[in-house]
Amino acid sequence: MNSWCCRFLLVICVTAACGFPPGRCAGAGVMGALPQIALAPEDRVLVLAPHPDDEVIGCGGVIQKAVAMGLPLRVVFLTYGDANEWSFLVYRKRPVVMPKAVRAMGVVRHDEALGAAGVLGVTTNQLAFLGYPDFGVLDIWNEHWGVSAPYRSLLTRVTAVPYASALRPGAPNKGEEILRDLTTVLREFRPTKIFVSHPADHNPEHRALYLFTCVALWDLEAEMRPEVYPYWIHINGWPRPRGFRPTAALEPPALYRGEIAWKTLPLGAAEIRHKRAAVEAYASQYKSSGNYLLSFVRRNELFGDFPPFTLQAKTRVAELPPHTPGAMPQREPDDELTDEQRAAFVGVVTKSLELDGSDLVFTVELSKPLAAGIEASLYVFGYRADRPFALMPKLHIQIGHVLHTIDDQGRRLSRDTMQVKRSLREIIVRVPLKALGDPQRILMSAHTHFDPVLMPMDWASLPLDWVGWRTLGLTTEH
Repeated sequence: MNSWCCRFLLVICVTAACGFPPGRCAGAGVMGALPQIALAPEDRVLVLAPHPDDEVIGCGGVIQKAVAMGLPLRVVFLTYGDANEWSFLVYRKRPVVMPKAVRAMGVVRHDEALGAAGVLGVTTNQLAFLGYPDFGVLDIWNEHWGVSAPYRSLLTRVTAVPYASALRPGAPNKGEEILRDLTTVLREFRPTKIFVSHPADHNPEHRALYLFTCVALWDLEAEMRPEVYPYWIHINGWPRPRGFRPTAALEPPALYRGEIAWKTLPLGAAEIRHKRAAVEAYASQYKSSGNYLLSFVRRNELFGDFPPFTLQAKTRVAELPPHTPGAMPQREPDDELTDEQRAAFVGVVTKSLELDGSDLVFTVELSKPLAAGIEASLYVFGYRADRPFALMPKLHIQIGHVLHTIDDQGRRLSRDTMQVKRSLREIIVRVPLKALGDPQRILMSAHTHFDPVLMPMDWASLPLDWVGWRTLGLTTEH
């Protein structure tokens, strides 16, 4: 768990998740009425964690139940969690900024993971660490595939996995390498149930792990179709109230109560005690964020995904699902923004998707027109089962106050590649499916943000409103 990015706003519900069978919609979203997850004697349980401690926060109960039942279990960490500088400052009582010191803190979190595993009854040979750069995996997803250079970690300053204890030390920080590792884990372990971070989680590593997992499972679809259960860690103002409340229920976030297929896993008193002890084993995180971490030690764990969706020709999908018209709360600027930044805020009010012939049409209505210094970005990636994902187009459309640009993995494309139309508050982007490699599936996201060229440096990377990554299937037949 990394806490730096709990400033983001919310999200779209237009499409789907991986399309694997996580369960049915939760309806009213009240914990007592939610369907429960049940592990079966034939299950093989895989827990995928973005950082050391996410496996305990989100799935400590799942892990204990799998151990108690003697089920095959594997826990895999995407990163060593080496970019949580605030917690390191509190833990070390001094700044941790030099690359060697940052990597040393990654080792600390690795060792804490071993200790937490022991509390839950997990052996070290059931753990695997991939070692990709914390605070960099979403950048790898967005821009570092194929012929693109490996990503250089912001803090460790390396372009390859630097940890000797990792699954594959020296693996380049590239998208296809992460896919290779996840594919290896999936093929060797052959899980029946996968617990993974949520695609709309506010932390970028959490979203990225879900996306890489989706692609890996699509590639292996002919070999396996495990059930996928995303767990949520980061969303602004959730869970409430904070602190250790073992008799309270972990309820779905209000903004997603009606649109996600929620399931719950009840925990017994002993499981709650062991989960708390495992959380406290992460001393480097507990010292700075203990009250927050303990907010997840409750009488249940919560899992839920967006329902599968296929976009058909001449169909239109709007933001609000039919069963909750007008129910989604109004989004507002995050409390962490300054007064000046809040004044510049441009929110995403509504958005829709349409498959019009051979074009994917994405419409966004903004809370106010884009002004100088504010931009909107749209990411649209294509997937085909018969072509390596690293070779598929990955388009980034950046729309400014006046002009727009289109890039594919840093390579600038002609503005004629697609049509971008706008009125004062509405942007319509028409993307030819051919430009996406004639995909069978689409992965997409959008956000508004400050222009790093025109705005102050400390605003440059700050998102305003955003549309979490979504995936959908395509049916182009009329």
